Amino acid sequence: MTTSAGSAASAAPAAGDPAATAERASSPHSGFRLGKSLVVAIDGPSGSGKSSVSREVARRLRAAYLDTGAMYRAVTLHCIATGVDLQDGVAVEAAARGIELFISTSPDRESVTIAGDDVTAAIREPEVSSAVSAVATTMGARAELIRRQRALIAGAGHRIVAEGRDITTVVAPDAEVRILLTASEEARLRRRGDQLGGTQTDAQLKQQVIDRDARDSTVVNFRQAADGVVTLDSSDLDFEQTVAAVLDVVRTIAH
Repeated sequence: MTTSAGSAASAAPAAGDPAATAERASSPHSGFRLGKSLVVAIDGPSGSGKSSVSREVARRLRAAYLDTGAMYRAVTLHCIATGVDLQDGVAVEAAARGIELFISTSPDRESVTIAGDDVTAAIREPEVSSAVSAVATTMGARAELIRRQRALIAGAGHRIVAEGRDITTVVAPDAEVRILLTASEEARLRRRGDQLGGTQTDAQLKQQVIDRDARDSTVVNFRQAADGVVTLDSSDLDFEQTVAAVLDVVRTIAH
């Protein structure tokens, strides 16, 4: 499915590798709350593992997956490519409203396009990482992307794992499960460095993780759980343990 200007659409959650689909279907969690709404909202700071963990949780629940950070990155890349001044809030908001953006909501297939051009890898480039807070802290742009995110959640039949900064409090405050996934600064820097394959210096990692969190926290509180939000500290957990812990929270709260 393609998108028209000013809208976003999702791919079918069942799309992807047949082997992955079979594995997901065999998960003991795959039938959990089928036929009922199951929105799992996960917020957290940079490097907390929320993207990789959320994607795997979605696979095991046979749910869609939404990486809202990819949407902010896509708008940032669009602004850079088209010469939009990232300090001009009005121009950034206009760019967010006019962008022809597609983001897959299949946990098995990461795909982001702008006007049909594949930017899945480009939105992860250091230039975008260092500038994305300019879009994330522009309130008009946030409002537009929140509108699109809510539409994607509804389009997925309200069976989705959505992650970002303000999912538990703004985008989906009525989600069946709301989790703040956090970790120590040391763990987050290490994980982001591993994720980027050792291509970044310590200073670059600090800018992408600690400095970005400080900027983004001026418009949304993702460091302290709101009422009704479960805090899960993954500092001493490996990937599989963190996934299991999230699934335990889901089953406990949304039983």
